[in-house]
Amino acid sequence: MNWIRQSIGALSTRVSSGGTPSRARPEYFCASDQGHFWVKSKELLDCGIHDTEEKISDLGLEKSAAKYFPAEAVLVAMYGANVGQLGWLAKPATVNQAICGIITDEKKLHWRFLYYVLLATRPDLIVKAQGAAQQNLNEDSIRSFEILVPAVEEQRRIAGILSAYDDLIENCQRRIRILEEMARSLYREWFVHFRYPGHESVPLVDSPLGPIPTGWRVLPFTDIADVLSGGTPKTDIPEYWDGTIPWFTPRDAPNAFYVEEAQKQITELGLSKCASALYGPETIFITARGTVGKVAMAGVPMAMNQSCYALRGKGNVSQCFLFLLTLHQIEYLKTNTGGATFDTIVVDTFRRMSVVEPSPSVVRHFTELTEGVFGEVKFLLRQVRNLRQTRDLLLPKLLRDPDTD
Repeated sequence: MNWIRQSIGALSTRVSSGGTPSRARPEYFCASDQGHFWVKSKELLDCGIHDTEEKISDLGLEKSAAKYFPAEAVLVAMYGANVGQLGWLAKPATVNQAICGIITDEKKLHWRFLYYVLLATRPDLIVKAQGAAQQNLNEDSIRSFEILVPAVEEQRRIAGILSAYDDLIENCQRRIRILEEMARSLYREWFVHFRYPGHESVPLVDSPLGPIPTGWRVLPFTDIADVLSGGTPKTDIPEYWDGTIPWFTPRDAPNAFYVEEAQKQITELGLSKCASALYGPETIFITARGTVGKVAMAGVPMAMNQSCYALRGKGNVSQCFLFLLTLHQIEYLKTNTGGATFDTIVVDTFRRMSVVEPSPSVVRHFTELTEGVFGEVKFLLRQVRNLRQTRDLLLPKLLRDPDTD
């Protein structure tokens, strides 16, 4: 049977956006383990959504346009830098106004087939985005977007082939989340609650930050880490761009420990003409403007722009320990920003931030335990990338009408 071109609206029972409860009303939001799942566009990472960064309360749900979508709804980011990013709901959830949710008519369109079609045709969808300041899609442009579909049984067959890759990706991501939580939990146990091996024989002493183990010190953050800056090559000189060096910006901040890819790359010449160094693997990046307080560790050599800082431990301070310490201090950094127009972390923020430096032997022992965890996270992230690349190579071959060959 020939494939037929039809609009998403004609193949769906609902195509609509969500909403955001008023930020001026704290009671509209909940603790992370309570309330209703609420998806933001930055959480659309071309994969299933199993949890959300924020939850909204019953009152927040009632007083906003953030109404529920069922599991298996396909989500499309409509605004700004995230335009065209995709996701699908693994469980029922609400979404914000920057997301369009699609509930397919199961007699006409398999939800997972739609997801793969949108992955393959994303550039064509983004062309429909309008706006001088930033690209915006809307519900009508998504509803009217036409896709090529075979019979539903054929849709299920194709989706089944491609979903095998996504199932492997989901498994890797689940393992990554477990490993990352293990590392964070171990840090809290040792360096927040002071329950590290041998702690029973080490008395606590008073310090400006409260009781700490004997032999540990309270220091400015800049005494244990170098805070380094980045820069941007001139954007009007083509020779500086489209090279092989990933150029990290706040837009590239991942929801994982490591980052290895960036939206833009610069050349060796571009690197030599800007204020950024080429930062080696395990360098810690922290976003300081715009999206403030995102932390990631470089998995490959990367440069970065001036909206970020690079952190390197001094002396016996390992990158694993420094990374987890920085994550633990994020709320301090976010609430002690400067800047007249928008929040900005400045170098003085790091200088004013007091932290506890453990004894070298404890840091060394902690590093020995966590380096393997960090290495496994990096390995799994690369597996995810390879699986996605393989899946995406299959997309155009499977999503093509065989009768037109």
